[in-house]
Amino acid sequence: MEKTVQSAAPRIAPVLPPYEAAIADTFTKVMPPGMEPLSLFSTMARNPRVLHKMFAGGLLDRGAISLREREILILRTTAACGSEYEWGVHVALFATHAKLTEAEVRATLEFPSTADGWTEQEALLLQLADTLHQHSTVPDAIWDKLATHYSDEQLLEMLAIVGYYHTISFMTNAIRLAPEKFAARFAKASE
Repeated sequence: MEKTVQSAAPRIAPVLPPYEAAIADTFTKVMPPGMEPLSLFSTMARNPRVLHKMFAGGLLDRGAISLREREILILRTTAACGSEYEWGVHVALFATHAKLTEAEVRATLEFPSTADGWTEQEALLLQLADTLHQHSTVPDAIWDKLATHYSDEQLLEMLAIVGYYHTISFMTNAIRLAPEKFAARFAKASE
């Protein structure tokens, strides 16, 4: 994995408060009480249509897979894409709730992946994210193993999550978003 280092200023400035009513309402719905909108969200507010579509496809609600499985896929995908911004936000906001240990979080940054410390199913999730990232498809051998553990509904959700977080990673990297102040960092996680 080639880690992206964000040293330049963001290419698109975020929208600053006070926000238009529709944007403020959107932020209230997606942010925890008292927390300012993420830089990604306030930047995407430059195009409210894209912002709303982004939230419509977010997949952070209760789905067909567990929170832990979802976060393993997201952390691995964003790490593979070099999106320190998105990886760090998910570590900070979701890793504890997903019951991911510090060692497991660090392992999402290790390429190539090993099965050390992961269950068979979790190791398959890492393989799924990696193969989709590298080849844009899933070989039969990996698909067949996944299909022994997961339903079609779950498999479709996993594919959507990996694809969605590729898109988010592309945006955070291309816009050059600096990591949020509260977010985890690649360098600190790999130490």
